[in-house]
Amino acid sequence: MLAQIVSKNYKIENSHTLEVALKNGVYEAAKKGFTLGKEAITDEVEKSGLRGKGGGGAAAGPKWRLVIKEEEPQKYLAINCDESEPGTFKDRTILEQDPHLLIEGAILTCFAIGANHAYIYIRGEYVAQADMMNAAIDEAYAAGILGEDVLGSGFKLDMTLHRGAGAYICGEKTALLESLEGKRGHPRLKPKKPECEWYFGKPTLVNNVETIASVPFIVGSGADAYRSYGTEKSPGTLLFAASGHINNPGVYEAPFGIKMIDYINEVCGGIKNGKKLKAVIPGGSSCAILTAQEAEKVHLDYEDMRNYGSSLGTGGMIVMDESVDMVKALKNLMEFYHHESCGQCTPCREGTGWVDKTLARILEGSGSKEDIEILLENADTMNGKTICVFAPAVSGVIYSYLSKFRSEFEAYLEKSDV
Repeated sequence: MLAQIVSKNYKIENSHTLEVALKNGVYEAAKKGFTLGKEAITDEVEKSGLRGKGGGGAAAGPKWRLVIKEEEPQKYLAINCDESEPGTFKDRTILEQDPHLLIEGAILTCFAIGANHAYIYIRGEYVAQADMMNAAIDEAYAAGILGEDVLGSGFKLDMTLHRGAGAYICGEKTALLESLEGKRGHPRLKPKKPECEWYFGKPTLVNNVETIASVPFIVGSGADAYRSYGTEKSPGTLLFAASGHINNPGVYEAPFGIKMIDYINEVCGGIKNGKKLKAVIPGGSSCAILTAQEAEKVHLDYEDMRNYGSSLGTGGMIVMDESVDMVKALKNLMEFYHHESCGQCTPCREGTGWVDKTLARILEGSGSKEDIEILLENADTMNGKTICVFAPAVSGVIYSYLSKFRSEFEAYLEKSDV
């Protein structure tokens, strides 16, 4: 059931060091890539069906070509390691266990798109991981793997690790770029037609850590080898991060398409203390929640998850047993989203706060029968009326809890004196 594309070196002692990385094949794909050429690398990535592993799941190849087609000598790669979504902690394992794989992926990507500078934007809370990544970057410069002549190819590439200041919204790619430019992390308005991102007005590719770390396998082993995992529309693997009421929480790489319940039972050791499964947040807290019945049927791929009204997101599964109070669970999430709204758009800024306050009133026993409708009206106001997808995602979370566990909200209101 498990696979090893990104995580193949995880269990090797000192796998984060350059010496051990070289012994285990890291940078061999980069050498092959320089021989193949830029177009061949991009073709292989496109044929592999590689999809972004930061939550959106967009095809990587076409996204690369948006940067390639821009006739601008100065281009950039921005690697998104903000990873602030509750329940998501997979990308940090790459920095901890195999940072040179990420550097190799960045080399191949930058060579293909014509970029000579790569930035890794990492959340400020990842202090230890930032130190490990910086140590790997220093090793790579000292060995001639980064710098003026990458691996003797004549290709120049510099890499900079940039630490964020703890804002969740900077995981949104345009807010990330605003922050990287030294401005407040506010999402940008989206263009009317597909185009690349822009860093200081220059063409820029923004990809997630695991997406970039998957490129060496694709170039080294070929698109068909990558497609031998997963499904036709969701090829390859994902580092699934599992937490909550399970016996073996952790990060385990698995092919897309396996059943969620099998992953929970066979990989994560099942539900703790012999209790029953109640619900699962499938891909980080901004994904619509699934009931136990849905979790027993759904497969871990983008298409099937959509069939159940949710999304795979980052694969950060939060597993809940029968003891969980769903009203309290939603309140906990809404406190987070209320705090982390960047405040740029009124429906998001005010909507998250209003929902948070309404849930607090329900839990305090001073709610009214109209509160459920108030929550639904707020969710509707937040959906599709903002610059970025923060508010629409939160809206979907609210809808999912109220539609699937409405009786728990009504039970609180029945006890209310109002």
